[in-house]
Amino acid sequence: MYNSIETHSVLVGYILWLFGFTGSHRFYFGKPITGTIWFFTGGLLLIGWIIDLLLIPGMARRADLRYQAGPIDYTLAWIFLTFLGIFGIHRFYMGKWITGIIYLLSGGLVGLGLLYDLWTLNGQVSEMNRWELMRGR
Repeated sequence: MYNSIETHSVLVGYILWLFGFTGSHRFYFGKPITGTIWFFTGGLLLIGWIIDLLLIPGMARRADLRYQAGPIDYTLAWIFLTFLGIFGIHRFYMGKWITGIIYLLSGGLVGLGLLYDLWTLNGQVSEMNRWELMRGR
């Protein structure tokens, strides 16, 4: 079954690619293992980073097929995590009020929660979208 709704933006992927030696574009497209490798190796000594310039459209297509579209926007959730994650804003946005408050009071669980969310945010959004669609919203 083909998901014709775009869940991850190619444009955002290219913007994140500018910081790709940190792995940010790979985390965005749901590739946390290689995102972590890119983070610790500077994009595989910039070689992998340059090759990713050509791979981003394919990564976006695979993310569109893999993750559930719905009322929660992946790009907006990633923006909130990236810039306001320590305050839990991305969790409030997804309707996870309790963990949002915990992040707000604990600095994103002293940063460890932010690491967890880098690895799992796409899955969390997909799950929330699936739940919202099942509820009929």
